[in-house]
Amino acid sequence: MKKFLMLVWLGLAVDQSSQAADYDVFNPHPDNTYTADGKWKLHDRERPQPPRVAPDEARQRELAIAPADAVRLDFSKWKDTRIWHDEGGVIVSRPAPRDLESLDSFGSVRLHLEWMAPADSPKTDQNRANSGVFLMNTYEVQILDTHENVTYADGMAGALYAVKPPDANPLRPSGEWQAYDIWFKRPTFDDKGAMVTPACVTVYINGVLAQNNAPFDGESVYQPRKPYRKHADKLSLRLQFHNEVISFRNIWVQPIDNDEVMAPAGRLGGYERK
Repeated sequence: MKKFLMLVWLGLAVDQSSQAADYDVFNPHPDNTYTADGKWKLHDRERPQPPRVAPDEARQRELAIAPADAVRLDFSKWKDTRIWHDEGGVIVSRPAPRDLESLDSFGSVRLHLEWMAPADSPKTDQNRANSGVFLMNTYEVQILDTHENVTYADGMAGALYAVKPPDANPLRPSGEWQAYDIWFKRPTFDDKGAMVTPACVTVYINGVLAQNNAPFDGESVYQPRKPYRKHADKLSLRLQFHNEVISFRNIWVQPIDNDEVMAPAGRLGGYERK
């Protein structure tokens, strides 16, 4: 009997331990040097790299067609543009420690942008054409030349920075244009400031699905992980300057005011507390 009771107790202990370790964006791992689900150290260089795949040229052309209600973000639609260049409709970062923020504010959106890293850069790792697009000035989809440049998986092109690597790496060589098509569903908060539903994105890179309704762990930072903090329903878009020259073109955004975000891969959202 004592042996039986001990086995039952051990079984309960294991079950409770398993439940306690069931971390997610609503119940994040207590060590903020890990992802919210507790599965990976931030920027763990042992984290698997996604497979290399070819761009999907046909799908990329389809996704690049702007809907009628899209807002084109040419050079005049950004704050303090003296810090960057307008080179014939191409927006180019200049050596100045300033990000570029949109004049308008947005919540849930569909976003298209194209970016290009300098050709034949001798730099490697996170120093090779590092930038990022920040949704609501807070949630970063990483921009980095990782065509033939290995870095930590949660910091490569198309990653939810410090959260999740892309599911595929369809980048073209440096010196060629890359296309991001992003569907973003904003987070929601209750009256006390607690996150109710997380921010999440679907991302296509060069026509290839790289993120599918993936939630952000909180604010995008290098480390340690930061929790969600309540903010306005609409905030500016931001292009990051990270000591690298990056070119951008053909940027447009479609506001989605009802937060019903539908990407080609499916509807965004559906994350709930357990």
